Amino acid sequence: CHPLLSMLSIGESGLWEPRSSSRCVPIPSGMALCQNIGYDTMRMPNLLGHESPAEAVQQSASWLPLLARECHPDARIFLCSLFAPICLDRFISPCRSLCESVRDSCAPIMSCYGYPWPEILRCDQYPADHLIHIHLSFPQASCRDCELEETSSSKDTLETFCRSDFVVKLRLTRLKYSPVSLSQFSLAAKLDVLKHGPLLGGQIRSRIQLWLERDATCVRNMTRNYPRGGTFLVTGTVQGERLVVNKAYAWQRRDKNLTAAARKWKHHRCRS
Repeated sequence: CHPLLSMLSIGESGLWEPRSSSRCVPIPSGMALCQNIGYDTMRMPNLLGHESPAEAVQQSASWLPLLARECHPDARIFLCSLFAPICLDRFISPCRSLCESVRDSCAPIMSCYGYPWPEILRCDQYPADHLIHIHLSFPQASCRDCELEETSSSKDTLETFCRSDFVVKLRLTRLKYSPVSLSQFSLAAKLDVLKHGPLLGGQIRSRIQLWLERDATCVRNMTRNYPRGGTFLVTGTVQGERLVVNKAYAWQRRDKNLTAAARKWKHHRCRS
């Protein structure tokens, strides 16, 4: 699994109080966490007490695997308000409700990897906001996302295909090392698309590649017993720009139910 959130070494005190001698500096190009967030300069030291941009870059990188899980749509905004606070006349602290919303959605994913929500980000230290704010709804992630399924019958598997937006057979190969990808696996050139649903032909590979890079827990569960990679059949739904894999099967020729379902799918008619 990914080396998630080693940032716990930052400290165990409360919200750091910035000194009056703080300065404005460009957000480093190496701070992937806070690129394209709507501003390009930040105050240093930041709200986590980092004295230099290099220190902030190093610590912020630990959060990238969590963001790849898309546990909350505003997780990046919350984290960047601390790692790279916008350069205004005074420091702007995140609101308590934003912290609580991000914590409640992302802490369960952190616990999948054995990390608690860090004390340095406890939400009661941030100011309560009295303005009306929007509550966002989004899918909840789970530690058990994409556990490999056992096929009971080809008929049941065909019904799963019918309920899904897409059905794809793909091959994953473990990467030796990739400094630019969050995924530990690469996608083979050939995809066997059984059902593309609302996805256009040219979109399928790029969408699957994005899923592979963003859904770390899902991929880890799929490949738990296949450390070098393997061939899998995945089904799922299209939710805006995101693919959500609902069912995953290890492709094995001895699984006659799965291979029969794939063979029959071309001529199968789903019940309306």
